[in-house]
Amino acid sequence: MSSPTTTTEVDVLIVGAGISGIGAAYHLKSRTPGTTFAVLEGRDAIGGTWDLFRYPGIRSDSDMPTFGFAHKPWTHRNSISEARFILDYLHDTVRENDLERHIHFGHRVLSADFSSATGRWTVTARRGDEVVEFSAKFLFSGTGYYDYAAGHTPDFAGIEDFAGTVVHPQAWPEDLDYTGKKVVVIGSGATAVTVVPSMAGRAEHVTMLQRSPSYVLSLPAADPIANLLNRVLGADRAYPIIRRKNIRQQRAIYKFCQRFPKLARRLLMADVRRRLPEGYDVDTHFGPRYNPWDQRLCMVPNGDLFTAISSGGASVVTDRIDRFTPTGILLESGVELEADIVVTATGLNIMPLGGIGLSVDEAPVELSETVVFKSMLLSGVPNFAFAVGYTNISWTLKVDLVCEHFCRLLEHMAATGQDTVVPVLDDADQARGPLLDLSSGYVQRRIAAFPKAGTRGPWTAEHAYEQDVERLRRGPVEDPALRFTSYRPVAAVASQD
Repeated sequence: MSSPTTTTEVDVLIVGAGISGIGAAYHLKSRTPGTTFAVLEGRDAIGGTWDLFRYPGIRSDSDMPTFGFAHKPWTHRNSISEARFILDYLHDTVRENDLERHIHFGHRVLSADFSSATGRWTVTARRGDEVVEFSAKFLFSGTGYYDYAAGHTPDFAGIEDFAGTVVHPQAWPEDLDYTGKKVVVIGSGATAVTVVPSMAGRAEHVTMLQRSPSYVLSLPAADPIANLLNRVLGADRAYPIIRRKNIRQQRAIYKFCQRFPKLARRLLMADVRRRLPEGYDVDTHFGPRYNPWDQRLCMVPNGDLFTAISSGGASVVTDRIDRFTPTGILLESGVELEADIVVTATGLNIMPLGGIGLSVDEAPVELSETVVFKSMLLSGVPNFAFAVGYTNISWTLKVDLVCEHFCRLLEHMAATGQDTVVPVLDDADQARGPLLDLSSGYVQRRIAAFPKAGTRGPWTAEHAYEQDVERLRRGPVEDPALRFTSYRPVAAVASQD
């Protein structure tokens, strides 16, 4: 590797300019105005997932009043929104808060090393053909957990024999014309239930081919209560009320499903049954083997998937793939599905911290051996924080709480003259579990590489908003597990006061 050509020094270096990174930048600027920061983004645009994915119909699968930031009202009529409106919202956030001047586009972070001697991170990034360095007191990862390089596609037998087009939603060709084509979408998750109704209007026919079904819940794209409140109260006053309403509604649904899984299953399937033609085999095609919320529920706005099926523009086949053929896909049942285009909506790959190699004093950090502290710091890793959103409610709710607590931590350290902080797990016998609590295939394939969650105290990874409000927003910053260090003489600290 060539020697770095430039070095930039900041107090906080944020990696990623998606929702998490933009959220962190906003909180730093508004809550700790004296803190210098920069955002490194490997791509040439903000938005992360919402700018990367271009497949038909891409939209939120959470309501935008809770998926949006707490400080910026969501004013579009639809609560379940298309990606283009989400990107507009993010661009507005960056522009309104003068954040773009802090963002360094085209900077792919390669490695980050913390020096105990200096109390700073040295972060190496590639910018085109150059290698550049950044020096920061704190490193904040806002990279989420998706691998942007490629999605997951199983090894399908005979796929090389297929004469048509195979495309993964994560790498959707902008010039793909599916007008009048026979399309098979392999998968049953959030991407599949989005792509199928979006393609059904132009394609000759779209078949959703699934090995096993998922729970699918229809929600109104537009929230009539939210729209009424916005008209009567105005967006600024209505937004907090709408957020509280939606948070309580989402948490109630989740807790109901966890407490009464059999009843929840019956209700979910009854809703599907009433939206499909009489006699439709709902048990086979929409009756999963797992309980509701063991995996994420698939949300469909205004029941668009069921409308596409009822109109005959789309259908669902539940079977296993034997092999691809030149003209389609042969199933284990012996049926062959003809196809001009096959969409492999077979899942995403997950990756901890965007694949950045962390080290402390040049000793590599094995992420799978670390334990999360308050779901935002890592045991044994100084001056490092990260944001990973919820799996059972809107992602950004957790991001906002993490960023609030991070700013409180910075303020506490500044007030007490501390330079470094590191969580230390003294209870080495504490049981450990996965950071993400879903049984979904995309999680289970790679979750072993992620940091672990503990089972007691601040080491648990909560996926419960109300508990995190108490812990991150209202709870104290100091904790017996946190070790603070000052590099400055006491006299120097006193003189600053």
